[in-house]
Amino acid sequence: MRVYLPATVPMLRRLVEEKQLQPLGGTAFALTPALRESYASGDTEELEYAAMREASRASLRLIGGDLGAGEKVELRRVVISADVDDVTLRPDLDHAVVKVSGPVQWKQIAAVHVDATEAEDAVRAAAEVIDAADLGDPDADFTLGEAEDHELAWYAPQEVPFLLELM
Repeated sequence: MRVYLPATVPMLRRLVEEKQLQPLGGTAFALTPALRESYASGDTEELEYAAMREASRASLRLIGGDLGAGEKVELRRVVISADVDDVTLRPDLDHAVVKVSGPVQWKQIAAVHVDATEAEDAVRAAAEVIDAADLGDPDADFTLGEAEDHELAWYAPQEVPFLLELM
């Protein structure tokens, strides 16, 4: 199953160094039967994009947690696409949520999606209000939308080490 793993730039660096990544809590997002049923229409590509968008929101939550740590935070959403066989559906959490059973290996990575530099201000603002947006705050939702207006750039796995060198 193609899964979308929310991550941060430091997590991406660890993936490149260690050739594996343990997603936080094993949480990933995918085109699940529950996600498909929750949409009135949409082809596979559109629904996979919806799952990836959920992963990008989870990346904002990870960035938001780092903001409170007082360290310098790299303000780019990261979503890692991987092909993983051993997943458990978690419709109790959300339509697209799945749990992976262990670390995702480098050879399972299909692509990496990362924000461009231009998105950093919008990502910071969205990471600061993601919880309020989840609770229905319209101003926070607008701020979240501004970050989501920035499309994530696509990178093949072999390009990722070079991308990180340039950051």
